[in-house]
Amino acid sequence: MLNVDGLLVYFPYDYIYPEQFSYMLELKRTLDAKGHGVLEMPSGTGKTVSLLALIMAYQRAYPLEVTKLIYCSRTVPEIEKVIEELRKLLNFYEKQEGEKLQFLGLALSSRKNLCIHPEVTPLRFGKDVDGKCHSLTASYVRAQHQQDASLPHCRFYEEFDTHGRQVPLPSGIYNLDDLKAVGRRQGWCPYFLARYSILHANVVVYSYHYLLDPKIADLVSKELARKAVVVFDEAHNIDNVCIDSMSVTITRRTLDRCQGNLETLQKTVLRIKETDEQRLRDEYRRLVEGLREASAARETDAHLANPVLPDEVLQEAVPGSIRTAEHFLGFLRRLLEYVKWRLRVQHVVQESPPAFLSGLAQRVCIQRKPLRFCAERLRSLLHTLEIADLADFSPLTLLANFATLVSTYAKGFTIIIEPFDDRTPTIANPILHFSCMDASLAIKPVFERFQSVIITSGTLSPLDIYPKILDFHPVTMATFTMTLARVCLCPMIIGRGNDQVAISSKFETREDIAVIRNYGNLLLEMSAVVPDGIVAFFTSYQYMESTVASWYEQGILENIQRNKLLFIETQDGAETSVALEKYQEACENGRGAILLSVARGKVSEGIDFGEWKGRLPPLLSPSASLTAGAAGVPAGPVPDPRE
Repeated sequence: MLNVDGLLVYFPYDYIYPEQFSYMLELKRTLDAKGHGVLEMPSGTGKTVSLLALIMAYQRAYPLEVTKLIYCSRTVPEIEKVIEELRKLLNFYEKQEGEKLQFLGLALSSRKNLCIHPEVTPLRFGKDVDGKCHSLTASYVRAQHQQDASLPHCRFYEEFDTHGRQVPLPSGIYNLDDLKAVGRRQGWCPYFLARYSILHANVVVYSYHYLLDPKIADLVSKELARKAVVVFDEAHNIDNVCIDSMSVTITRRTLDRCQGNLETLQKTVLRIKETDEQRLRDEYRRLVEGLREASAARETDAHLANPVLPDEVLQEAVPGSIRTAEHFLGFLRRLLEYVKWRLRVQHVVQESPPAFLSGLAQRVCIQRKPLRFCAERLRSLLHTLEIADLADFSPLTLLANFATLVSTYAKGFTIIIEPFDDRTPTIANPILHFSCMDASLAIKPVFERFQSVIITSGTLSPLDIYPKILDFHPVTMATFTMTLARVCLCPMIIGRGNDQVAISSKFETREDIAVIRNYGNLLLEMSAVVPDGIVAFFTSYQYMESTVASWYEQGILENIQRNKLLFIETQDGAETSVALEKYQEACENGRGAILLSVARGKVSEGIDFGEWKGRLPPLLSPSASLTAGAAGVPAGPVPDPRE
């Protein structure tokens, strides 16, 4: 047990690093001040257990001051790692106190990671899983099932809705597999069980997007109490997450699919008018009266919330020009044709949202106010028409979200229209980027709503940049150095290959065949002498793919594979998870392996490559701002701005 500035803290390990104690001290001061903090401590020094131990002790000492810990991390492996540390900490508490604690901690992830329905689990992509789930659990689908039992439905959600809300989740720590096990045992839906249980849990561990993306946060995290501590771990690129959550990218293919969506909706409206016109009349009446979410905001009906921040949502009735289904579809068709026309460019165009809206009004007579209701009006129409698989209408939903965002925000955003995709610069493929330029917009509601928000990571330097770009005033800012009992790191910078060619992945030499060959030979020679695992980092997926293709042509890959098995991180999460699992298996059974990955990618965030799993982490990069250690993964290098 530790005494941290008067607070008794249980620590589940025999020893504690000096930086861990200092970290907990600064964290306690932040909680005492009921303010926000920025804390930096190197990877591999026990940051996670320090956070959990201090905040859990604070919760028990001051239950009325801190009611909940909301721990946000970036990837599923990180979430699982936090839950296991929390489980170890709770077991230590119970061992020391000799009784079972009434304490609930759980992880929450997407339907893709929690669903146990046999028809849904084989689907690979999150949008498909969400769409299939909606088609089985929407209120009108359930109503139809009551009339005709042969229609498809989700028995797990029905059981949860009938019995799961009355029986609270027993005390304990639940990772994703534990939730699925409870779901199978009780016959309840693990996803909705987790969503319901986070309101009563002492610790919730989930992704950044559940707080930072307005479309998701308004559905999942809306009812969380103010007296909660929010931790953003691995937050060195939290500004990118904030920007991405409020940015939209539209391609020509998106617009072509929007055209198909509109035609489908038009046919559906005509069919409904012939068979059940009263349904459309009821929707019109609700819109006139300004009754939002007239379906009583059923958790299964709301696929995504409004894309703008809650403070910006207009609390008034939908304008008359888009109340009827036919008028609204005509409105969307004019908007679609205008965006198509804007994509006919020969050079890059950049303009502000007001300039875009001015052109929209002049060309197709669309005013700003009805645009602000576009996302909400489309959601209402899809519900009225009882569209089961919402994944099919994601292109039109994207266009409606863009319309709502561009008409809501005049500052902090820019529109960039490019005639080519960066990956295929010789093929005409125009892209419209609606880019958020102000990271503080998405995170502002979090700072205003919760009494303490902790921004922490292994690489935050310079610390003072984060309060500026996120627009908040921290009560604590501190950085801690790593304590090493012995010299166990050997950092090396290799500037030339065996043939004395200067090697670098900077933009000018990135395609130089001699440089690529030397990188391959370096990895080949290292694979022959370094035992167990090697995790190599590239600056981007594009650079890694082109380099690996060149190594294959030169026969370097074949030679490397004689020494170790080779695994490659891809942008597909499922493929990367399998590659990581097989990499660790190859290291453990003595065969040895190399994992080619991307700095700031999926592998570089919070995965433990301790001991034999990461003997050597080569960085194939122009520069490196990193911390490297046997227990942690190096943070990524600074990419070339022209990538």
